[in-house]
Amino acid sequence: MEETTYVGTHGPVKGTAEELVGKLGSREMGGSYYTLSDENNYMIWTVLKNLHQRGWIYKGADSMPWCPRCSTGISQHEIVTEGYRELTHPSVYVRFPLREREGSLLIWTTTPWTLTSNVAVAVHRDLDYVKVMYKKEVLYLSKGTLPSVFPRGGHEVLEELKGADMEGWAYDGPYDELELPSELGAPEAHRVIFWKEVGETEGTGLVHIAPGAGKEDFELGMLFGLPVVAPLDEFGVFIGGLGWLSGSHVYDSAEPIFEDLEKKGLLFRTEDYTHRYPVCWRCDSELVFRHVEEWFIDMGRVLDKPLEEVTPEEKERSLRYQIMDSACQTRWIPEFGLARELDWLRNMHDWMISKKRYSGLALPIWVCPDCGWFDVIGSKDELKERAVEGWDVFEGRSPHKPYIDAIKIKCGKCGSLASRIPDVGNPWLDAGIVAYSTLDYRTDREHWEKWFPASFITECYIGQFRNWFYSMLAMSTILERRTPYEACLGHGTVLAEDGRGMHKSWGNAIWFDDAAETMGADVMRWMFCATKPESDVLFGYKGAGEVKRLFFMPLLNVYNFFAIYAELDKWTPDQKPEHLSSLDRWILSKLNALVASVTEYLDNYNAFAATKEIERFVDVLSRWYVRRSRRRFWKNEADDEKRAAYSTLYACLKTLLHVMAPITPHITEAIYQRMVRPVEPGALESLHLDRWPEVDGSLIDEELMAEMDLAMEASSLGRAARSRSGIKLRQPLSEAVFVVPDEASKERLGRVTDLVREELNVKGLRITTERSDLERLVAMPLPQKLGKKHGSLYPKVVEAVRGLGHEDARRLAGGESVTVTVDGASVEVLPEEVEVEAAPLEGFSVSEEGDLVAGINVLITEKLESEGLARDIVRRIQALRKEADFNIDDRIETHYSGDKDVEAAFQNEAEYIMVETLSTTLRRGAPPEDAYTGEFDIDGKKLKLGLLRV
Repeated sequence: MEETTYVGTHGPVKGTAEELVGKLGSREMGGSYYTLSDENNYMIWTVLKNLHQRGWIYKGADSMPWCPRCSTGISQHEIVTEGYRELTHPSVYVRFPLREREGSLLIWTTTPWTLTSNVAVAVHRDLDYVKVMYKKEVLYLSKGTLPSVFPRGGHEVLEELKGADMEGWAYDGPYDELELPSELGAPEAHRVIFWKEVGETEGTGLVHIAPGAGKEDFELGMLFGLPVVAPLDEFGVFIGGLGWLSGSHVYDSAEPIFEDLEKKGLLFRTEDYTHRYPVCWRCDSELVFRHVEEWFIDMGRVLDKPLEEVTPEEKERSLRYQIMDSACQTRWIPEFGLARELDWLRNMHDWMISKKRYSGLALPIWVCPDCGWFDVIGSKDELKERAVEGWDVFEGRSPHKPYIDAIKIKCGKCGSLASRIPDVGNPWLDAGIVAYSTLDYRTDREHWEKWFPASFITECYIGQFRNWFYSMLAMSTILERRTPYEACLGHGTVLAEDGRGMHKSWGNAIWFDDAAETMGADVMRWMFCATKPESDVLFGYKGAGEVKRLFFMPLLNVYNFFAIYAELDKWTPDQKPEHLSSLDRWILSKLNALVASVTEYLDNYNAFAATKEIERFVDVLSRWYVRRSRRRFWKNEADDEKRAAYSTLYACLKTLLHVMAPITPHITEAIYQRMVRPVEPGALESLHLDRWPEVDGSLIDEELMAEMDLAMEASSLGRAARSRSGIKLRQPLSEAVFVVPDEASKERLGRVTDLVREELNVKGLRITTERSDLERLVAMPLPQKLGKKHGSLYPKVVEAVRGLGHEDARRLAGGESVTVTVDGASVEVLPEEVEVEAAPLEGFSVSEEGDLVAGINVLITEKLESEGLARDIVRRIQALRKEADFNIDDRIETHYSGDKDVEAAFQNEAEYIMVETLSTTLRRGAPPEDAYTGEFDIDGKKLKLGLLRV
């Protein structure tokens, strides 16, 4: 992608990242901040100075994750969920020969390079261990790992013992002969110790401990006073003192170590092992654990009590609990965000803030080489004041290497020259300071107060609870004991439609430019917003197509319908109607309810719920209001009824553009420019400059909306009943019957009878609360009950039961018994001997949902059949009009011929056909030569048409 420059709201836009944001429709383009700026760096200095004054900055040794390629440590919160990969490594079972007894301890590890650093073996005091004989050798391991270590058997258990019985056993390590372990006292330290974290079923139940190559090992080593053997340099290369391994890389060490162990007779077995393993978030390289000295922020110890029980005095001594208080000031979306953030804060270690890299924040820590004293500089002015050497080299430069390293300050303890440490800062310090460095916190506190805290931030929540969300909270807490953001929305990730991550090699990756051009930015934005934030977005062209088909196309169809007829009639918004129909009042009520709900949802950062409300409104606008109003737009007279339809639909579309604008800025602006600006002289230059619509509560009619909802529900159910009978909707029928649960529903549905009747294409409509008006109850005999009871009479009893009427079936359904006559004798039928079912009355097709039942009389008379045929004829004429490319308002002369029934329908339904097709004349016979002709088959009946434009 080529680099572009664009002058945005806050300044020039440069580079490709902001170009992408611009394509997605962001108004906040330009004015980027840069972490390398002086202000950003000096602001972080202020934070670190503040921490040092409280005694919360210290230098410490630790065995920590390390990237050999980047040559730097990786702090705990940088190893996030996505910082792990499913990897397969060679694991190894190794013998550690015991010194004072027969046999060997059998240990297992997935990191064979750490064997060079072994100083102890850990067991669980209370676990069961065994002494086994296997191929003439004695081995010790946990009882629970016997099946995995000896999957084919062949071993003999000689003795069972507890881990407590093994305390202090001495052994020989595999690399005691090497110079480095020997000098550091590893051979002398080799003994069995206790560790509660040892499991019974993983490995062998005996854990080899290498404090120089593992974090938990280091902590355990500190507890037991074990020596630390650190075998790797910053590049992952074995250091001197390790014999043949020195100079080789850790990534290449497994096979040579296996060969060496084989030669020594210590190798028991190797096998591949697949597990989740940490990788570098920058370069994807596998991490190792390395013993290093780094600089940390002391988070404070974890107290064994709930947060609400921590006292103010305890919080004053703990940065950890102060940040928790700040987190509780934030509104987290979804709500589980707070629990996740608090869980991270409760379990995180001290924050490592130093990096062994060249580029980055120059940590303002000066250390005396003679006595170890150190101090943290908090500003450029303080640095200038305390500099005793090198200011001339640094002056005029940014606070970065190499110039800042020229400055020396006087040791506050012994008077020697102190130098800046070579380390740079953890990059999350840069990310976390944004709420202060970009708002002139150091120089214009009033300006900072005006804009702080941020109203809203958002990021993918996986990992950010321990990264950006955390670092911003931490930095703000240190400076102000306040949250830097009022609301924080964490969202899921974007995955391919197959539910996997996008990878070029898998063939499921979609490039942004391709998606923006093919799908459209608004479709992409809608897909993101229409997904619950805690859910992952399954992103792809199929899903985008569904969004277009189900939402954008109906919206555009409504707009196009309005635009075509408004242009034909030269309608403008100043043509106000005097009266509105109930349909108009209903959709305006729905419109204002939509504005109210979308406003509330967006005010509360719930874009998902907002999109669902908008989708529902577009659906009823298209499928109900426009469809029910088409005849008003089609009519010739520009009367008040037609003006009401135009005015209402215009108001709906214009308001809809406003509520959709934050989510779909492009299509709404395009429609605004075409629909609003040409007819409203005072319209603003852009939709996005207009005010948010206000709710007119006087237009919201809850009862009217309930009526229309019931009308739509009844129509849908009635269409389902028609569909079951296989009769198409164009065929008029005599009657629909609805069973409602109560009188209130009966009255409500009664007020919209005409709408439902027209929707279902029926002549009449009855509403009742009695199911017997539509259904009869039928008793179905249960063979397993009646067969045993009546023996040879069973067939006749079954016939008699099936002949029971509605009332007898009703009594059985109510738990009463009935009597039937079989061969002149009375036979009692019990309720449990039958199953009572509801069956439609003869001639009805029924559909039911919830407490509403719809029935359609499907018996078709000759008159009804003729009317249905007329509707099919109209459909064919309309199709031929379109094929002939007539304008929608063109009047035509229609010539026809066909089968007897077809011609009869023209005669009987002439007025209907003429009105629906804009025909001025219907002529039977062959059409003129210049007519546009067509031949059709209507359910086996022939029809020939010829159309002439009048």
